[in-house]
Amino acid sequence: MGDNGTSRIGIVGAGAMGRGIAQVAAAGGCSVLLYDARSEATAEAIAFIGGMLDRAVEKGRMESEDAEAAKSRLAAADDLAAFADADVVIEAVSEDIELKSKVFSALEEATRPDCILASNTSSLSITRLAAACDHPERVAGFHFFNPVPLMPLVEVIAGIRTDQKVIDRLVALGKVMGRTPVRVADAPGFLVNQVGRGYTLEATNLVAEGVTDFASVDRIMREAAGFRMGPFELLDLTALDVTHPATIEIYEQSYHEPRFRPAMLMGQRMQAGLLGRKTQQGHYTYLEGKQQRPEEPDAPPFEGGMFWVEPGEDCAALQEIVRSSGAELDEGAQPGDESIILIAPLGTDASTHAAQAGLDPERTVAIDPLFGFAGRRTAMKTIVTRPEVMTKTHAMLTSDGTPVTPIQDSPGFVAQRIVAMITAIGSGVAQNRIATPDDIDRAVKLGLNYPNGPLEFADKLGIARVLKILEGMSTCTGDPRYRTGPWLRRRAALGLSAKTPETPTHS
Repeated sequence: MGDNGTSRIGIVGAGAMGRGIAQVAAAGGCSVLLYDARSEATAEAIAFIGGMLDRAVEKGRMESEDAEAAKSRLAAADDLAAFADADVVIEAVSEDIELKSKVFSALEEATRPDCILASNTSSLSITRLAAACDHPERVAGFHFFNPVPLMPLVEVIAGIRTDQKVIDRLVALGKVMGRTPVRVADAPGFLVNQVGRGYTLEATNLVAEGVTDFASVDRIMREAAGFRMGPFELLDLTALDVTHPATIEIYEQSYHEPRFRPAMLMGQRMQAGLLGRKTQQGHYTYLEGKQQRPEEPDAPPFEGGMFWVEPGEDCAALQEIVRSSGAELDEGAQPGDESIILIAPLGTDASTHAAQAGLDPERTVAIDPLFGFAGRRTAMKTIVTRPEVMTKTHAMLTSDGTPVTPIQDSPGFVAQRIVAMITAIGSGVAQNRIATPDDIDRAVKLGLNYPNGPLEFADKLGIARVLKILEGMSTCTGDPRYRTGPWLRRRAALGLSAKTPETPTHS
């Protein structure tokens, strides 16, 4: 690694992130000096890393001699002057712009002129941090994800004045550390934290609007949309006092971009101390660290009924569900007077759709078609759907054993809203040249564990359908956060993949 001049690494801050970075750097063959303002923290971190390397050997993930070699490459620094010969110094202190700026100013004094100064910040502007230095061209972002040894991604972030060679060297260093590096231009929340807002903010907003509850959102996103973790399980894991302030930071840095508008309910719950797992109470209660998930109510018994399905591209699949249940299918051109009316809108709410189609809103129930009807079905009422109509629909839809979540009226149901926002934000990242389309999808899957990246979601579900959802939600709500951007619209118009990059202006 010496050819790249990144074999001697200094790390400032021996907390969870600093010690994780130190571990993967030492395991990758780098000589590592670890410094913390509290010297006991450095000693504790080195002992902790030794224990983690020993555990990796016990579990067969590492050879004993490799673990011992990694330990031998790790040492404590008494002060910043110890970094005089470092090739790269990574700052991993707490998310405080004043503190980080002081650290960078001090590091500039303590290091060689060609030493790279990198910040592990998750949400602070690299350009602003670099402004505290006389040589901003050697400052970059090197953002790892927690827990570092398990999370394969690192964002390599170029500030406005960062030298391109600095980015190249950090990309190479990321690979030596066993991470997958993605190149990102300095932007509020960089790449992963921008896209992640779509998942948690939209989920919180729809609960605040009374559409459904926390557990129901999580069930829909896991079982219908295929996410490994629901948004509220994730928020409890990361803790609201981390997520909400980061959201405010991204919102302020982006000059109040509506897609990043903080959720009032999230702020209130943070103020109430309902932070998540670490306080034993968040969106769920935790007993001895174990999530207490509320039981899902039993489905009502199926007692038949007559159902009419609105014509459309998902009509055949819904009609087959009706037939398979043993219910009667009304095959008339218009619904009979006693038939329950099933619709499958994209983007619009059930009440608006029923009114526009001239359907009786008291007998109308909307079923979310976006992810098909196999995993979990979402049944949405109009504001005046009769309770017995919802009960009969719920019973019919679940008669084959597929779970059903009934919700209140909302443009875009639950999964449509959340996934469309993820795609809208990811498309904005591409449009603003923050990262390449391939890196956007790669980073989101590695950093957030989503089943698809934002642009992959658009391709898998159909760009035209995602645009229809965004346009419907925008029309129903008038909220600019749902606006469609040029990236998706242009590719949909040309019938291209959402990942299609633009050709250069000259050959």
